[in-house]
Amino acid sequence: MDRQAQVQQAERFRALHDRSRLLLLPNAWDAGSARVFADLGFDAIATTSGGVAWSLGHADGEAAPLAEVIDAIRRIVRVTPLPVSADFEGGYGDTPAAVAANVRAVISAGVAGINLEDGIRHDTLRAVGEAADRIAAARAAAREAGVPIVINARIDAWIIGGGASETERIDEALRRAQAYLAAGADCIYPIALARPDAIAELCTAIPAPVNIGARPGLPDLAALAALGVARVSTATRLAAVALSAARTAAQQLRDSGRFDALDSPFGYPQLQRLFGAA
Repeated sequence: MDRQAQVQQAERFRALHDRSRLLLLPNAWDAGSARVFADLGFDAIATTSGGVAWSLGHADGEAAPLAEVIDAIRRIVRVTPLPVSADFEGGYGDTPAAVAANVRAVISAGVAGINLEDGIRHDTLRAVGEAADRIAAARAAAREAGVPIVINARIDAWIIGGGASETERIDEALRRAQAYLAAGADCIYPIALARPDAIAELCTAIPAPVNIGARPGLPDLAALAALGVARVSTATRLAAVALSAARTAAQQLRDSGRFDALDSPFGYPQLQRLFGAA
C-alpha cells in the first residue's frame, strides 16, 4: 500500500474512535473472510490472531511464524478498501526493541491499527511497567514510520485473573489502562469483561475508547453503546463459527452419505463476484 494512502486509512480509523457512535469490527482470519466482511458495509476490519494462526496451521499464542502472520495480514489489507487493525498478540518479541521492530514490519503490511496484549500466551500477566514499555515502543515505531496507527491495548486480567474478585480485576484494569494510555495507547480492551455494571464502570472511569469482545450473552450493541462502549470486536468468534459450520457439514456428509449439507446461500458465483471486483 502507498504510504500516503496508509496514513489516510489510519486517520480514517482513528476518527472512527471518537466515541460519537459504537464501532463494530468483524475479525477476519484470511483474505476470503476479509473480503466477505468488507462487502457487508462495515467501517473497518480487524484480524483475529487465533483465526489467522489456525488458517496457517498453528495454535494461537504467537505459535505461527511472524513472517507468515504478516504475509496473511498483507493479503487481508490487499483485498479490502477498509482500514485494517491487526491482532498482534504480545508483539512477537521478548523486549520492547523487538516489539518495535515487529511493529514496523506489520505497519509495512498496510495496517491502520494493532492490538497489543499484556498477557503472555494466555498464562501470565506482564508487569504493568513492562507492558507499558512495549506499548511505548510500538508507538515510537509508528511515529518513525509516519503512520498514526490506533493502538488497542488489551488487558488480560479477566482471562488470567486467578482467584481475583471482580473488584480487584476492575482496579487492576484501571491501573493498567492509565499506564497504557500514558505510554501511547489509544483504546483499552478488557478482554472477556462481560458484566454490564463492570463495563459501565470502566467506560466511565477510562478517558479513552473502550473495546469489548463480543460473545453470546452480552447485551446487544445498542445496550453496550448506552453503557459507554466505543468499540466491539468479535475476536475468534466468527472464525470459530465458520470452522464449526464446515465441520458440521462435513460430518453430516460423512454420516448420511447425502449432500444436503453442502447447500450454501452464499456460494461460488457470489464469491467470484467479490474477488473479481477486488
